Amino acid sequence: MFALARLAVVGFVVLTIVYVCLSWYSRSVRRDKLEAEWDSEGMSGDRDAFIEQGLADYDGSLRRKLIWGVYIIPVTAVIALIYFMNFH
Repeated sequence: MFALARLAVVGFVVLTIVYVCLSWYSRSVRRDKLEAEWDSEGMSGDRDAFIEQGLADYDGSLRRKLIWGVYIIPVTAVIALIYFMNFH
């Protein structure tokens, strides 16, 4: 039982690191795209407000929510593996 708890703790820490890195990378890519859009279209007004509004829209987007799959997919796979190895 101790081995399962250790696997859960280590797995959670590793998945959290992957999640944070992936979130930062995805947000950075979105920021770069917003900056490129501002520069290419020659918009007028406040550039920082445009980028912040775009990032606020990104925070509520489906792409942002799909990053949670970093937790869901591996945990589901481990649970399924444990179930099938022990009960089938």
